[in-house]
Amino acid sequence: MIYVGLPQWSHPKWGRLGITSLEDYARHFNCVEGNTTLYALPKAETVQRWREMTRDDFRFCFKFPATISHQASLRQCGDLTAEFLDRMSPLANRIGQYWLQLPASFGPTDLPALWSFLDTLPKVFTYGVEVRHPLFFDKGPDEQALNRGLHERGVNRVILDSRPVHSAKPDNEAIREAQRKKPIVPVHALLTASHPMVRFIGSNDMQQNQAFFDAWLKTLPKWEQNSTPYLFLHTPDIGQVYDLVHTLWPALQQAFPALGNEPAIPKQDTLF
Repeated sequence: MIYVGLPQWSHPKWGRLGITSLEDYARHFNCVEGNTTLYALPKAETVQRWREMTRDDFRFCFKFPATISHQASLRQCGDLTAEFLDRMSPLANRIGQYWLQLPASFGPTDLPALWSFLDTLPKVFTYGVEVRHPLFFDKGPDEQALNRGLHERGVNRVILDSRPVHSAKPDNEAIREAQRKKPIVPVHALLTASHPMVRFIGSNDMQQNQAFFDAWLKTLPKWEQNSTPYLFLHTPDIGQVYDLVHTLWPALQQAFPALGNEPAIPKQDTLF
């Protein structure tokens, strides 16, 4: 099976699509990329409400807070980690994976800190790691050490595909901002564990998005034979991400028949 979702479950523009809450979102998608936890720890009552708004077959993929991944650089953060996992505990059976989004400054010399951090985490959950340092993408000894360490621990290497947005014409502010903020890193489509995560950062050019996505339509079905992939679809203006969903869903459904019909959401070009 494959999980397909978006980086968030609500946006002001989605109200006209009938998507005003996590409960609405979960009727159309089976997972979500939980960006919100990178910036702040949610209140306990909020986490409980998220549980009440989803089913047991829905999956959350929450980021570790930046206080752990960026400010502490994975060092001496046991209390912060325990607090985070405890706060999210009402959703324990709905966690697809917890994942670290590490800054570009986190390089090969920091790998011992990564291994120490991962080795202290509860084994009951699945984990992912997204790196951005250039030496983790040059296929040399540093990247090999990273991949080997992740594989030994059963941790997924999160794959960022930002080719579409960086190939787009910078003809609006959303594109220009995304091109400033989104890393430009090679796409290394490889498995280190059994729940690979792909973050596909599209542009506002749907034909171009489809062309870049064709490679994933060959790779993801192969992975699904022995693993459970997660695919998250992004656009520079996330309010318009449903254009990308409409564009890619027919091919996704053909590749993954069990995925089901396209989400029954009106096309945005009739609304905006």
